[in-house]
Amino acid sequence: ALSTSLDIGLSNWSFLYVTVSLYTMTKSSAILFILLFSLLFKLEEVRVALLLVVLLIAGGLFMFTYKSTQFNAQGFVLVLCASFLGGIRWTLTQILMQKADLGLQNPIDIMFHLQPLMFLGLFPLFAVFEGLPLSISEKLFHFHEAGMLFSLVGKLFLGGILAFGLGFSEFLLVSRTSSLTLSIAGIFKEICILFLATHLLGDRLSLLNWLGFAVCLSGISLHVILKAMNSKGEKALKLHKEASSDPDLELLLRHTEHGE
Repeated sequence: ALSTSLDIGLSNWSFLYVTVSLYTMTKSSAILFILLFSLLFKLEEVRVALLLVVLLIAGGLFMFTYKSTQFNAQGFVLVLCASFLGGIRWTLTQILMQKADLGLQNPIDIMFHLQPLMFLGLFPLFAVFEGLPLSISEKLFHFHEAGMLFSLVGKLFLGGILAFGLGFSEFLLVSRTSSLTLSIAGIFKEICILFLATHLLGDRLSLLNWLGFAVCLSGISLHVILKAMNSKGEKALKLHKEASSDPDLELLLRHTEHGE
């Protein structure tokens, strides 16, 4: 809960200093941290193909946003810390959700346990850095126009609903697959963010940026193919074990093989 709250808090805080493109580029390093902690906690095995996927995606995202942003050291450090905490966050979440004896496979269950602790983890930072400015803000507590207040509360409510839906889908994906798969699937979201930044915020992309986009998509495609191949291999192995444990089924399979 602490790593999750600080990941979200530092990520949002960084937007005071960095552009969307720089944030997306730096946040993509979370894949590397997730892979590192997945290997440390023995959630993933070291494979050349897996390292190739991560390098393709990270390198592609870097090329996709190269020289398209204004650099800010303070914001960069905030996003990098959030990426590091994100690696801890999702590997620990995978451990919690995939342990059957804990009974936290349902996304609602884990959100019910995590959200209050996340609030406690972020509240001290909120109180120190934003408590006083918010308490005297004319947009909230010292408002003069009811329309402005309702507009702000409506935006906060809509943002809360979207954040709940995002958290629910992320926890559901981690419970069924892995934290690394979640991070790689999230690349599509980051690509969409970059496209919106180019159209709405006026960011321009060079030929190198588009090449990075192609490299990134190739890494995602490779991961999908590898996942599909591993899934088929696991199913075949499971069927073979079940056949070996059932003498009648094994005898039937042998007869079938001889008949062929």
